[in-house]
Amino acid sequence: MRTIDKRIEAKLAAPLIKRAPTLTLAFDDRCKSRLAATLDNGEEVALVLPRGTVLRDGDILVADDGGLVRVIAAPQDVLVVHAHDPVTLTRAAYHLGNRHTPVEVAAGQLKLEADPVLEDMLKRLGAHVDHATAPFQPETGAYGGGHKHGHDETFVEDYALAQKVFDDHHGHSHDHGHGHDHGDHSQCSHGHEGHEGHDHGHAHR
Repeated sequence: MRTIDKRIEAKLAAPLIKRAPTLTLAFDDRCKSRLAATLDNGEEVALVLPRGTVLRDGDILVADDGGLVRVIAAPQDVLVVHAHDPVTLTRAAYHLGNRHTPVEVAAGQLKLEADPVLEDMLKRLGAHVDHATAPFQPETGAYGGGHKHGHDETFVEDYALAQKVFDDHHGHSHDHGHGHDHGDHSQCSHGHEGHEGHDHGHAHR
């Protein structure tokens, strides 16, 4: 079994890329640095990449024998979020980020992995949510960590609504104090897990 242990950052010639066998993976598997996988041609391989590697559609990998492999983002169940105005979409993005949810951003829409709790929250915030099957390639970098300042009354009402939806589904009691337990903000931290202590309120004197 071949081992794939490197990702090439340099731009390669198109003919080389075209001839390379492909590895089609959903987002969850593209977050794993250790994975037993099967190339699209049926060959079984071992993925052994540096910790923290997140593969993206089009990445070129190198096996231990020097062979190339091209990554393809697999179609998967996603939610596509639209809104009737930019403010609603921005608020939707804020609340997703507050839950460290990986989000793919495009003009006028957000895309995230299908999740019924988050879908309910988004709809109650006034966003329009569609189900789709499509490749998912979220923004790179850290998620969450935004701080709620509460200067806008409507913003506070929306925040309370989103928090209530989350609590109704999970029965969590949230401390709305000054806790800063930010947890895992990596790109591959999913959905609404580990949300305790993430109302980052500040008292302004």
